[in-house]
Amino acid sequence: MKLRSVQATATKWLYAIGIATLLSACNGSTSAPLPTETSEQVVTAATSTPLPPPTTVPPTSLPFQITSSGFAEAEVIPDRYACTGENLSPELTWGEPPAGTQSLALIFDDPDAPGGSWVHWVIFNMPTDQNSLPESVAPLAEHPDGSLSGSNSWNELGYGGPCPPQGSTHQYIFALFALDTVLELEAGASKQEVLIAMEGHVLAETQISGLFSR
Repeated sequence: MKLRSVQATATKWLYAIGIATLLSACNGSTSAPLPTETSEQVVTAATSTPLPPPTTVPPTSLPFQITSSGFAEAEVIPDRYACTGENLSPELTWGEPPAGTQSLALIFDDPDAPGGSWVHWVIFNMPTDQNSLPESVAPLAEHPDGSLSGSNSWNELGYGGPCPPQGSTHQYIFALFALDTVLELEAGASKQEVLIAMEGHVLAETQISGLFSR
């Protein structure tokens, strides 16, 4: 009877010790919690390393675009550049041609002519470091820079200005081509001969057009 009493007492003591140990372990774990990222820490991190401002991308322009100081796109071509005036070629300027360009060619024609396209100016094999043509280009077969003049629809070398029939308004197009080759043509080549020689060699094309009435 006494033995059973001792065993019961020992059991109670062991149970009490176990409960105390468990509580101690729990208290120990809460006293050293695992590190967590609080909302305050998130805000602090965000404000200490701010995001860079959005990048402003500047507007881009075409690197190979032809313009003229004499008139703007789709505007009236002044008499100075027409058969009713001084019949001078206008000043033309363009941007950087694409990589691989070996020569430039310019064709100026009137697609509204009654008998089909009327060719006013052909010049080809212009050097790639040339980015403009001055006003009043001379009608030379070969120019000092090595470029060559083709023939126009009057069977002449050089430039002939807008000259539509009386009472009509025509559109005139200056088309500039960047080519990956130098054309093996002689001075006086026609527009058609130049177009055939350019086939498969055009890297880029840019145009400016103007209107003229008579």
